[in-house]
Amino acid sequence: MDALEGGHGSHYEQACTQLHELLVRIAMNEVFRRGPRYRITGPELNDLAHQAAADALMRITHKIQEFRGDARFTTWAFRFVVLEVSSKLGRHFWRVSHTLFDLDEWTQVPDRSGSDPVSHWQARELGEAARNAVETALSAHQRQVFTAVVNGVSLETLASELETNRNALYKTMFDARKKLRDQLVASGHLSATG
Repeated sequence: MDALEGGHGSHYEQACTQLHELLVRIAMNEVFRRGPRYRITGPELNDLAHQAAADALMRITHKIQEFRGDARFTTWAFRFVVLEVSSKLGRHFWRVSHTLFDLDEWTQVPDRSGSDPVSHWQARELGEAARNAVETALSAHQRQVFTAVVNGVSLETLASELETNRNALYKTMFDARKKLRDQLVASGHLSATG
């Protein structure tokens, strides 16, 4: 860590190389864990991990003076690369995703948990009702925010993309969830007391 504070020289370059290798490993683990959810595979995952590691290294070297030693340096650095991965995955979602929900994916949950056919049918019916409620009960803005949050877009990325703040997003999500619940109660899919 001390070598990074110098900002130049062979020790600095060596420290940056070692840190970058660590950041790439962390980023690779993170994108392989989260990438399939965003339908990102193959070389695109590798590229995203390397970009996140490079951007994290740049941020770390610019903020090295802020490191207070409250945690291990690697823990502090880990935070930067995970945030970069989240940001890049969120941006990818906004560039390529225009779908709301994939009903077939939602209905696989009962199969994976070993539920009986009746439970599977009920889950499928609830999934269809939820998708219908999202499409009909929510405003376009609520639908956009709700869909992004359900798909794992971080609130920071979402706030940046929509040029708003987290509090406004919390309010939008609160209102959207209330509308969805009300519609699912009205259609008999949820209990009014539960």
